[in-house]
Amino acid sequence: MSEPTSKYSITMPRDIAEAAKARSGPSGLSAYVASAVARQVERDNLNELIAVAEAEHGPITDEEIHALRDQMHQARRDQAGQTQGGADAA
Repeated sequence: MSEPTSKYSITMPRDIAEAAKARSGPSGLSAYVASAVARQVERDNLNELIAVAEAEHGPITDEEIHALRDQMHQARRDQAGQTQGGADAA
């Protein structure tokens, strides 16, 4: 069952509204805008979480960011290799 909805009136620049309407596809403009707002709320929540973590532990250094990105890329390469290896073994 989907979440209950409410009707709202919003104001936005015409060019943005027209671009959103053109990209909204079969789900419609309301679903497109709701999805965009949901992503923004997630980003806002993440930014708040980062601020709390940095206040407690200090800011994340560029070196830490690069190291974590390297780990993530290596994990993706490992996963892709396992997926391809599994297909060959079948």
